[in-house]
Amino acid sequence: MATFVHSLVSLYLQYKQGTSDGFINSIMAEDSEFDDTIRQRLFTQISGDHSRPPCKITVVGVGMVGMACSMSILLKNLATDLTLIDVIEDKLSGEILDLNHGNLFLQNVRINGGKDYALSAGSKIVVVTAGARQQVGESRLNLVQRNVNIFKAIIPQIVKHSPEAIIVVISNPVDLMTFVAWKLSGLPRHRVVGSGTNLDSARFRHIISQRLKASPCSIHGWIIGEHGDSSVPLWSGVNVAGTTLTSIEPKIGQKDGPKGWDKIHKEVVDGAYDVIKLKGYTNWAIGLSCADIVDAIIGNKQRVMPVSCFVQGQVGVKHDVCLSLPCVLDASGVCSIVHVNLSPEEKALLSKSAELIDQVQKGLKW
Repeated sequence: MATFVHSLVSLYLQYKQGTSDGFINSIMAEDSEFDDTIRQRLFTQISGDHSRPPCKITVVGVGMVGMACSMSILLKNLATDLTLIDVIEDKLSGEILDLNHGNLFLQNVRINGGKDYALSAGSKIVVVTAGARQQVGESRLNLVQRNVNIFKAIIPQIVKHSPEAIIVVISNPVDLMTFVAWKLSGLPRHRVVGSGTNLDSARFRHIISQRLKASPCSIHGWIIGEHGDSSVPLWSGVNVAGTTLTSIEPKIGQKDGPKGWDKIHKEVVDGAYDVIKLKGYTNWAIGLSCADIVDAIIGNKQRVMPVSCFVQGQVGVKHDVCLSLPCVLDASGVCSIVHVNLSPEEKALLSKSAELIDQVQKGLKW
């Protein structure tokens, strides 16, 4: 402590002599010693380091979706370090500062970022939300070429600095962008995961739960295929506590079935468009969906979730595409794909969805 006080006196004399820059620089150099001194006076260390195992997550893109993903990840306490990457530096700095002001209410997360991808080094998961925003009336497929060009700059940088990371793609059109990210990254296919129809399935279960007046957690059902207009509702598998709805009403969800139930899938497909029309963008639901996927991977939970991955050869899919099927997620990413039993109609719709994606994919300019 005496050495530290002597240093302060010396620095003060420098200041009085007019060498203020030297004084300030020296003060900064003494920060570490000062911090250590304060820490030693405050705490008595009696054991080793019991801090949480480090878990660094990077989110690329700090738009509405990126920040919803970031906040959902923080509130689920999934990261010890959260790095945000974006090219719009003022907005990025503001978001980081704003989050850090609320760090008292989190779990001591280190939050930083910048436009340099070197800051993302060592990430376990990189969530990619960057891309052009979907406009009112614009389909997800129309976004694809604009976002391919953006991914050409992003994906190689991610892999360069975090070669062991799992990439979670949120950017739309997510199935095509998952394929693009996989090809650009050179990573094994199980380490590139798209959010896929995880949100579509949540919307599906929500709407059904409202009709049945039961929690969506108790409604089990899947939307597979494209995250978009050609998605496929698996009515044959919708069940409550193991009781399938088709065992009660075989034609449920079909045009000649119970009144109104055939419109549920359209409500799912139109859900994003309705939100965009009302508020200009979607963010909260996809942010929560993203955190759910990240949670399954970080926690090695082996949860079955409908996410987008490479599916050629699965359920009769012949095309070289990424689409959503029920997948087991663990610490490796996509651990396995569930062999789902589809009705002939559902299988035909899935093939049509794959063909649509393949047609757009063939027109991409790499």
